[in-house]
Amino acid sequence: MSIELTVNGQVRRLEAEPDMPLLWALRDHLALTGTKFGCGMSLCGACTVHVEGQPTRSCITPLAAVAGKHITTIEGLATAAGRAVQRAWIELNVPQCGYCQSGQIMSAAALLSSKPHPSDADIDGAMAGNICRCATYVRIRQAIHRAAETLAASGAG
Repeated sequence: MSIELTVNGQVRRLEAEPDMPLLWALRDHLALTGTKFGCGMSLCGACTVHVEGQPTRSCITPLAAVAGKHITTIEGLATAAGRAVQRAWIELNVPQCGYCQSGQIMSAAALLSSKPHPSDADIDGAMAGNICRCATYVRIRQAIHRAAETLAASGAG
């Protein structure tokens, strides 16, 4: 079956089963391997992408559910919030193993796009579904605050 979707600003047509998880379409059909497979059950957040701007777990999202929609992966995260988060991640040396980072960054960017000045409670709530085996949660929270400050200083937040 042919399914059309827009990924990182490009219209893409995939020949795939409609029940194929978006994660595998991205990784195996489109070679966008920044989105990671973690648990396959929507529990860890490693597979988080944006669908129409909303953080979405691609491991449980069937292609049929995103047909005709706009999907953004870590490779295409070019928003002001996305750039600020990525810069803060580097400045504060957030990752250790790095496996969860694409999902963490996607969730953080979505949070800052909807709430430019989040409290610790806002951050904890938005990031609760993203698991980091290395437990860099304190640095993640600091990086989100730094990104919010950067956005505010630039007038983007």
